[in-house]
Amino acid sequence: MKSREARSWKIVVPGSTANLGAGFDSLGLALNVFLTVEAHEADAWMVIPLSSALKVFPADDSHFIVEVVKEVADEYGKKPAPCHLYVSSDIPLTRGLGSSAAAVVAGIELANALCGLNLTQEKKLAIANRYEGHPDNVGASLYGGFVVSCQHEKGVNLVTVPDLPIEVVCVIPKAELKTSDSRNVLPSTHSFTESVQAGAISNVLVAAFLTGDWEMVGKMMKRDRYHQPHRRKLLPHYDAVEEVADRFGAFGVALSGAGPTIACFVEREASEWLFRQLEQSFPTMNVRKLSISQKGSSITIHQPKVRPSSL
Repeated sequence: MKSREARSWKIVVPGSTANLGAGFDSLGLALNVFLTVEAHEADAWMVIPLSSALKVFPADDSHFIVEVVKEVADEYGKKPAPCHLYVSSDIPLTRGLGSSAAAVVAGIELANALCGLNLTQEKKLAIANRYEGHPDNVGASLYGGFVVSCQHEKGVNLVTVPDLPIEVVCVIPKAELKTSDSRNVLPSTHSFTESVQAGAISNVLVAAFLTGDWEMVGKMMKRDRYHQPHRRKLLPHYDAVEEVADRFGAFGVALSGAGPTIACFVEREASEWLFRQLEQSFPTMNVRKLSISQKGSSITIHQPKVRPSSL
């Protein structure tokens, strides 16, 4: 009896920026930076990094993506076939641009394909949300575009909005800011009055995005009461980036996720000018002009190139 030919897939997952100011743990925007995983069935798990920054991660089945694959499969009573994973990424690690969320989504997509789970997008989102603890980044990576989401005791709700005519210029410091440190500066509670004010600001922010009122978007980003007033003190570069961005065409500035990246939102026709000015003003930082990824994660049957297994 002829043995089954080994299967191969290519998974592509966009990175993301989240919160967008006042949309704490709710708003996300998929960006055109990508995690790519080529998976080829094999006799044992092996992870081969094709990007130098990824060489810090394990090469065996203790790699985070593999752990997600195995845990998701186990939840459905399945045992996934081992794979060799060739992994590349241009999503900056630990900089608030959704690198961990993209890895979670890649693991779920691979588990779904390996084990024939036939997961819906909604189920993928629910599983991903359990790993991340909030649906903004994983929602953007799964669905693409602009996402508005919430989690509650019965699961996650999410609305997607395609094709906003904006771009994002990101100012990315070389030093990381641990998410745990960034979370620890947040208040544990808000009063009822503060909660109402913060929620109202977030509501207007979403409405402004949906109607293209970019000036109002910028105002609501600055009026966030959830996290930016507390986290700014951890980021000595924030005020300087905001000042330059405001001067050269950005309509809004916000922390990307928990930071330390600062996301500067700009209409498409003004993005190149803003990018050049920020790049010139902050030569010690990585400045990138990014577009919205309208497409979320994808997985396709892959015809593998012949690669040595010991890169």
